[in-house]
Amino acid sequence: METIRTFIAIELDTEILSALGDLQGRLRKAPWARLGRWVGLESIHLTLKFLGEVHPGRVPELLQALQQACAGVAPFEIAVTGLGCFPNHQRPRVIWVGVEDPSGDLKRLQLAVERELSRLGFQPEGRGFSPHLTLARIRDQASSRERAELGAWVGRQAVGRLGTMRVRGVHLIRSVLQPAGPVYTRLGTAPLQPSED
Repeated sequence: METIRTFIAIELDTEILSALGDLQGRLRKAPWARLGRWVGLESIHLTLKFLGEVHPGRVPELLQALQQACAGVAPFEIAVTGLGCFPNHQRPRVIWVGVEDPSGDLKRLQLAVERELSRLGFQPEGRGFSPHLTLARIRDQASSRERAELGAWVGRQAVGRLGTMRVRGVHLIRSVLQPAGPVYTRLGTAPLQPSED
């Protein structure tokens, strides 16, 4: 049976993508840049939930669940700021930029997405939601010493606020893995809908 690889995300506006591109350009000039597989700007998004392989026939019910999750959540602002590594600076595997949620609405939205999708049989994430934008993944062949030096270098970089954006909707996205990197296709959008009371 054919399946498609899917996830739920917030897409970024052009100003944020431009700021991320400038930051990546600066970081890629560093001596450690060769250790990273840098994410193309068209592939950077704020993931709320990775679904994995699903049957294409489930797309309508997934979109309906997203609409339910977005009901009662008004559009809100997020800020993109800071630089860090997962899991930590001693053994970095991912270099990321942080996302701040001053209103708490992003967290509320992510929990609503988890709740609605758990009703369809998707297991909630085991770890807490840590909103971030992935800039690079560290190559497997990087040594422990190289990782530690890269992590220390990332920790010394001063990256302030890169910008803010208004979140107006959530997208169901298909990911097709290709040798040159994943190709993403939007399967549908659920707009944020403030409650009417």
